[in-house]
Amino acid sequence: MLLHIPDVLTREQVALARQRLQEAGWADGKATAGYQSAQAKQNLQLPESDPAARALGSMILDALGRNDTFFAAALPRRVYPPLFNCYQQGQTFGFHVDN
Repeated sequence: MLLHIPDVLTREQVALARQRLQEAGWADGKATAGYQSAQAKQNLQLPESDPAARALGSMILDALGRNDTFFAAALPRRVYPPLFNCYQQGQTFGFHVDN
């Protein structure tokens, strides 16, 4: 099930995230893929240790932590920081099974 939760981030937070992601040091997305999914994964990903990934991930987790709709819908035991992916011309993440 997909649930749309509007206004989790403010306009200012979205603008900041877009700016940081444009300046980020993207790497081959296969780094976080298992053997099978690496065969299908053709994208870029921000390394989890990248300062922009850490800062933006914290911003998103904080916003989700304040959102009652998110908690009511997901009932999370733990929420992991998001991974940031970039798809350029011709890149895809084809058919695969997640790890």
